[in-house]
Amino acid sequence: MKKITISNTDLVVSRINLGGNVFGWTLDEQKSFEILDTFLARGYNFLDTADTYPWWVNGVGGLSEIIIGKWMKSRGVRNQIVLATKVGAENKEHPFDVSRKHILESVDQSLKRLQTDHIDLYYTHFDDEKTPIEETLSAYDEIIKAGKVRYIAASNISPNRLEESFEVANKNNLPKYVALQPHYNLVERTSYEQEYLPLVNEHNLTVFPYWSLAAGFLTGKYRNEADLNKSVRGEDVKKYLNDAGFKVLAALDKVAAKHNCQLSTVSLAWLLAQPHIGAPIVSATSDNQLQTLFAAPELQLDAEDLDLLNNSDK
Repeated sequence: MKKITISNTDLVVSRINLGGNVFGWTLDEQKSFEILDTFLARGYNFLDTADTYPWWVNGVGGLSEIIIGKWMKSRGVRNQIVLATKVGAENKEHPFDVSRKHILESVDQSLKRLQTDHIDLYYTHFDDEKTPIEETLSAYDEIIKAGKVRYIAASNISPNRLEESFEVANKNNLPKYVALQPHYNLVERTSYEQEYLPLVNEHNLTVFPYWSLAAGFLTGKYRNEADLNKSVRGEDVKKYLNDAGFKVLAALDKVAAKHNCQLSTVSLAWLLAQPHIGAPIVSATSDNQLQTLFAAPELQLDAEDLDLLNNSDK
């Protein structure tokens, strides 16, 4: 099992980042504990959640953090985990919000749910596009100095606001984002590669892509309209049932057959082969799914594989 150090930090993380969006949604507490136990037992240490997961279930979220907090407490493993959570997303009680007031309130609520005294990596989950960047970074400065957060990272922020964040941080001696969590996978490449990658290069950010398997499309489970009924994510993948999407699946089929592995393993291995990628964020709801994730850091794609996958949507 391979690990990587997040740029500009001392955080050493596993090359798979377990997504906690399913905890309290498609997985109850017991099943979540089983997944987390297996993940840690295999030597993986990087957990990703958010204060609003899964708000689409109960209107406000918090369930994922509660489950992770109970698990870490019951197992006594907080010091073995690199823990990432987020602030700023909307739910049924409030809109997108990265104001000082919201950040200071939210971090304390997250710490209580997670039953810990610090968060290793705290993301701006969504930018509200209106709070002055200096206000947001100053709030982060407060909670870092208070020992509540170690490092900050960014997710759904426009390229312009992300660039401005570094300018404001440099000018005012405020904390800088050390990582980026973009929407990036084999069927969602344009936005990240054209708009964000130059900023990643310039600021030496470590990248942790979300929707790494395109809501399950890159597992090969969805091949036609009838397959959309196979899970709650069916509607999310409908847009990929087109010529470009089928070409990507065909390339994945070929590479997976060559290496005798699952399509999801190849999809994640492709991400891991890209510059600056630290760990794809992936959720799992069964032991079988976990095993396909664990195989990804060990799969070495050769130049022929990468060429086929890189040009699969053409």
